[in-house]
Amino acid sequence: MADVVDPATRSRMMSGIRGKNTKPELMVRKALHARGFRYRLHCEDLPGKPDLCLPKHRAVIFIHGCFWHGHDCHLFKWPKTREEFWQEKIARNQMLDQQAVTRLFAADWRVAMVWECALKGRDRLRLEDVTEALERWLRSRETTLSLRGSGSCP
Repeated sequence: MADVVDPATRSRMMSGIRGKNTKPELMVRKALHARGFRYRLHCEDLPGKPDLCLPKHRAVIFIHGCFWHGHDCHLFKWPKTREEFWQEKIARNQMLDQQAVTRLFAADWRVAMVWECALKGRDRLRLEDVTEALERWLRSRETTLSLRGSGSCP
């Protein structure tokens, strides 16, 4: 199936997609800040440049877009155009994600991932539930947490 817009328009549309300060990220940041958590943003000195870094809790939080990181949920659909390009791009993103997590664990950091489907879409969780889960995790000794939409994954 051909793209519904010309290549120049598609390029302009794709270049407008942000990697930082996305709506899901802002929602989580605001909710955690309201609960008294203080954090650093986009920590360039850590593997994977986590969206939130909480040194006091030795924890990082990634807020992943389901499309860009190939999450198996209702928000992810393989593009019908340039299929090979997108398969390589998303596979590379997943590989880089795994490498970052491995390096963070090796450096004794705890890692949480909040998937976009936990915050938007038909299977989203209540923001209050996401925030409570993150708070419980931050105050615990658990090393990992993955939050996803209620019906999106087994």
